[in-house]
Amino acid sequence: QVQLVESGGGLVQAGGSLRLSCAASGLTFRRYAMGWFRRAPGKEREFVAAISWSDSSTRYVDSVKGRFTLSRDNAKNTVYLQMNSLKREDTAVYYCAASKFTNIVVLTTSYDYWGQGTQVTVSS
Repeated sequence: QVQLVESGGGLVQAGGSLRLSCAASGLTFRRYAMGWFRRAPGKEREFVAAISWSDSSTRYVDSVKGRFTLSRDNAKNTVYLQMNSLKREDTAVYYCAASKFTNIVVLTTSYDYWGQGTQVTVSS
């Protein structure tokens, strides 16, 4: 049974930092591209960042470039999303996802497994 468990969310002031983690089990982690998505209140789920399994290349939505960093540790079956300079508009539930695609994918439909999400709230 595949499980993706997110952690690290919470309440932070604008300009602060959080590090989200996603621990995977039940799959060959090193063979999965991993992604983070978020859903803000009243909005659709949107792509945030993704990392390939082949060369750990990354891709980010424009709104987080330069502030968020995605990395993976295949030995620990875990991906990390370091979020710096947080803004109120980053407030959302953040979801981790795993995809069998080799390369980076940004569509929700390209992901096979999803975590339950972790709340990130940025206050002014």
